[in-house]
Amino acid sequence: GDDRPPRHHLADSIVYEIHVRGFTRHPSSQVNNPGTYRGVIEKIPYLKQLGVTAVELLPVTEFDEGDNYRKNPLTGERLVNFWGYHPLSFFAAKSGYSSNQSAGGEQREFKEMVKALHGEGIEVILDVVFNHTGEGDERGRTFSLRGFDNSIYYLLDPETGDYRNYSGCGNTVNCNHPVVRDLIVDALCYWVTEMHVDGFRFDLASILGRGSDGTPLANPPLIERIAAHPVLADVKLIAEAWDAAGLYQVGTFPNFGRWAEWNGQFRDDLRRFVRGDRGIVAKLATRLAGSSDLYQDDGREPYHSINFITCHDGFTLADLVSYRNKHNLANGEYNADGADDNFSANHGAEGETQNQKIRNLRSRQVRNFLTLLFMAHGVPMLLAGDEMGRTQHGNNNAWCHDNEISWIDWEGLKKNADLYDFVRKLITIRREHALLRPRHFEGAERGERRLTWHGAEVNRPDWTESSQSIGMHLQGLAGDGEIYLFAHSGGQPLSIELPAAGSDNPWQLLVDTANPPLMTATGNDGSLLHKRDYQIQEKSVLVLCKKGVAPSGEDTREEGKGITHP
Repeated sequence: GDDRPPRHHLADSIVYEIHVRGFTRHPSSQVNNPGTYRGVIEKIPYLKQLGVTAVELLPVTEFDEGDNYRKNPLTGERLVNFWGYHPLSFFAAKSGYSSNQSAGGEQREFKEMVKALHGEGIEVILDVVFNHTGEGDERGRTFSLRGFDNSIYYLLDPETGDYRNYSGCGNTVNCNHPVVRDLIVDALCYWVTEMHVDGFRFDLASILGRGSDGTPLANPPLIERIAAHPVLADVKLIAEAWDAAGLYQVGTFPNFGRWAEWNGQFRDDLRRFVRGDRGIVAKLATRLAGSSDLYQDDGREPYHSINFITCHDGFTLADLVSYRNKHNLANGEYNADGADDNFSANHGAEGETQNQKIRNLRSRQVRNFLTLLFMAHGVPMLLAGDEMGRTQHGNNNAWCHDNEISWIDWEGLKKNADLYDFVRKLITIRREHALLRPRHFEGAERGERRLTWHGAEVNRPDWTESSQSIGMHLQGLAGDGEIYLFAHSGGQPLSIELPAAGSDNPWQLLVDTANPPLMTATGNDGSLLHKRDYQIQEKSVLVLCKKGVAPSGEDTREEGKGITHP
């Protein structure tokens, strides 16, 4: 038909990660076709109202949900492969996600979903798995590649013939063999030309850069070919820049000027700062400013950083502030699976509690995380359900649960309406302030803003190991307004000095996470601050703005004496 891709600039994107089935499978979703592509279509008005620009779908290529032999030891329930990171075909849309079970029905329904999302300006990014297949190791079943030519399609030990397992899933695809490169590129082109998707997030992408002996290549042919392919020229390319064998390439992934990355350092540094760890302020500042230490040295820009606090793999945001430890017994692996280093905190009680003081602090910490995520330079990615307080009850590896642990309970919209409204308005602020969506790093030749750092006193940022607060001041170089963010993770209130503001153009309060609800980004209902100081509460984040002023011959704004880069 007349489907056209929205083609949002990556800097303007807000990514929303969803599992097609889990998004609408719960009865509370109240859709006519739960757990399907059509169910996603039915929720487009919600996505539009929330304000996201792209959905990132967990794997939608065909996989065997029944390849998990374990049972839930707590209930006896048979566990499954819910996430789908065991592909059987790189080309076939998952038939189990289609309400149309006729021959080819899944392909048509997927196309209808993409077209409907495009019609509302929402892009579709696929989480694709080319690093391994669902055939597993020598004990696995033979479906395709092993039968075609085992030695071409997989990395094997030349002496034993055993599978090299850099994926943690039994086998590793020989991605840089010419035949395999053709297969992968053909699959990508198929999803773009036939299915009209707008981008890809590559699971364990560091494997795509390994040679036939497993050695990381300096200029991997596959990654370069994807970056230079004309059919993929306008497609978003996002790498999960690590693998299961310890190759960690965040900031060093061979990108050829095209590839963005899931920024795992953004996740970890923000988690540690909000938790209250000391010695993190300089790292926080770097992450808020687009992670120049990772992306500026090779010619990339802030938008090549995909910023996230949570994703499908790990705690939900509500659980991140409610659990100190993972609780994965229901996975049938004796709580040995899932990450141990979560940088989480329970704030006084493990899991659910009726202690109102603890609940209030947890809610504030959630707001702190969300505010820093959406105010930071780079591309924010939100895990579906975090905007309504979804919990997995401390499970940080829910890959095997096709049940209430993984499904979104839409009753959360009623229970946590204030949180949903908070997220929606944060997105509005980001959309209405270009200063938060820079195309270039500050200080670069084509810089779009002046960025300075402050502490409790203006122009005196505290980079010491004991510091727990930092102020980020953004000033548009073309008179397009100012943003001031102050983050404080200390346990006591702090009196801070604000950058100067004229009486005719005072600071307007947008966010104070200690005093919700959030003020709107426009209009006159935001408090106007005429004083030079502000009492910020413990463990909170403040965001102020000033309206733009037409440039004049003389710049009367305060000189940027702060440190540009920590």
